[in-house]
Amino acid sequence: MDDITQGVTEAIHLIVTLDPDVMQIAALSLYISLSATCIAALIGIPLGGIIHFREFPGKRALIILIQTLYSVPTVVVGLILYLLISKSGPLGFLSLLFTPEGMILGQTILILPIMVGLVISALSGVDKSISDTLVALGATGFQKILQIVIEARFAILSAVVLGFGRAIAEVGVAMMIGGNIREFTRVLTTAITLETAMGEFGLSIALGIILLGLALIVVVILNLITSGLSSESQQIIGGPQG
Repeated sequence: MDDITQGVTEAIHLIVTLDPDVMQIAALSLYISLSATCIAALIGIPLGGIIHFREFPGKRALIILIQTLYSVPTVVVGLILYLLISKSGPLGFLSLLFTPEGMILGQTILILPIMVGLVISALSGVDKSISDTLVALGATGFQKILQIVIEARFAILSAVVLGFGRAIAEVGVAMMIGGNIREFTRVLTTAITLETAMGEFGLSIALGIILLGLALIVVVILNLITSGLSSESQQIIGGPQG
């Protein structure tokens, strides 16, 4: 119990004093996870839309495969990527191993199936009567797709948030691809693992608090942005009539 009390006290001190090591680790974690989330969203949202709105042979099997990849272990992704980008691997010339860029690539690969699958589910959950109504009102194909996306905006936001949460909380890819190098590739999760093993509970607790705080801040910001954009989009869709 004394260790916990002392750890919490030290954690509060590190956060309040803006300890440089803690801030550097937090900033790097946020940069890597946000970058991976943005890249995955830019790829995953349009790809999920294409899969949902298009009909093609094997579509159902592809969706099942994507959903299966939700639970792929992070260490498996880390292992495959390590073999690909190591010096002896086919992508070794990119020199991505033990770099923040390599970690971004790994996290992007990890969360991309989640983004694609949840976007498909979000669009599939929109009431089909909305599409029929839009067609009856003479909406173009683009207008119909845009309105359906607007209707599913909160579910799509959830896909982005869940992707970010998976990215910032994962350990396997960050450890295997980043190498946990101090002041270069050490992020919140790998630092917590290391410091806990070393008995530095104060620093571990501080990093854990920051990890939860960052996740909360990003989710709140995304919700605010989505609320604002949805209002503007509704005005555009319903612009002047006749």
